[in-house]
Amino acid sequence: MFAKGSTIIQWMEQLAPKSLAVPDDRIGLQLGSLNKEVAKVLVALDVNEEVVEEAIAQQANLIIAHHAIIFRPLKHLQTDTPAGRLYEKLIKHDISVYISHTNYDVAVGGMNDLMAERLQLTNVRVLETLQQEQMHKLVVFVPQTHADEVRAAILDAGAGHIGNYSHCSFNSEGFGTFKPGDGTNPHIGQAGKLENVPEVRIETIIPKSVRSRVLQAMFKAHPYEEVAYDLYPVDIQGTEYGLGRVGKLTEAVTLHQLSEQVKSSFEVSNVRVVGNLERSVRKVAVLGGSGARYIHHAIFHGADVLVTGDVDYHTAHDALAAGLAIIDPGHNAEKMMKQDVAGRLQQVASDKGVSTQFVASSTNTEPFQFL
Repeated sequence: MFAKGSTIIQWMEQLAPKSLAVPDDRIGLQLGSLNKEVAKVLVALDVNEEVVEEAIAQQANLIIAHHAIIFRPLKHLQTDTPAGRLYEKLIKHDISVYISHTNYDVAVGGMNDLMAERLQLTNVRVLETLQQEQMHKLVVFVPQTHADEVRAAILDAGAGHIGNYSHCSFNSEGFGTFKPGDGTNPHIGQAGKLENVPEVRIETIIPKSVRSRVLQAMFKAHPYEEVAYDLYPVDIQGTEYGLGRVGKLTEAVTLHQLSEQVKSSFEVSNVRVVGNLERSVRKVAVLGGSGARYIHHAIFHGADVLVTGDVDYHTAHDALAAGLAIIDPGHNAEKMMKQDVAGRLQQVASDKGVSTQFVASSTNTEPFQFL
């Protein structure tokens, strides 16, 4: 059994919700249809002529890419232009293209976390916070006979996470009163008769992103025809979402040593470096893609070095004057996302018993040659 394209994108958007993308980012389905079964998905950094040929050879029905193929509004679709030929080839071979860009960068476990993991950074934090998840307090009243079942259902659905602790709740016992009206079918009691039932008040915290799932689990597990519960926002900090990460190496190294580590772990042959190669560095900021405008964020967080791509000449001078070192592995270093996304989606498909295959593109889309 193959998964439908729409189902695959639901899985992708669980990894990288669209709501995390920065404003006006070109994400989502850019070409084709998701209303079809998909036997194979090609995961790519860019979508160019060579990647499309690879998709055709692999008999892929869908490309999930990081960089948009339609970045600016189209004024025409002329098939004798490079872009037009690309779109025509995709359409003729019924290959759809879906883009996950800054939402994947920002997501927990996404591009920037992947960079931090490859450098084995510890005590990792967000470099620039874009949003913070709203938290809610859920209070539900359950008959004592079903308290364990309902509690397990809502906590297993994602409620009760506080820092590195899960399944957190508070429980107190009391009595609930109610009188079933005409036409009701109460789990306990009789219509027209006031009931006094031993109940448990279960309190827990839920992030907005899993609110619907938790409530559905609660309704399904709860025995009452009408569930008595409260749900209200609370002024506590939820998960921070943002661009870039900053953390510490397990021990200080020279800038030269870290540069070699970046080359190895990011699988790039060259890096550009700003700063004294013999200086000691330990606190490291990372940001996938073009991060030149984030040097001041790195300085604010006390980073010794910023690892990012596409740093321009004047930004390099500004960083040097401010005492911030830079390691620039190039924009194409983001290619690390291919194996990550393909592997995570393949695991989801396997867990669900789906035969759809997810393949990381082997095409090198680096436009630069280093002589």
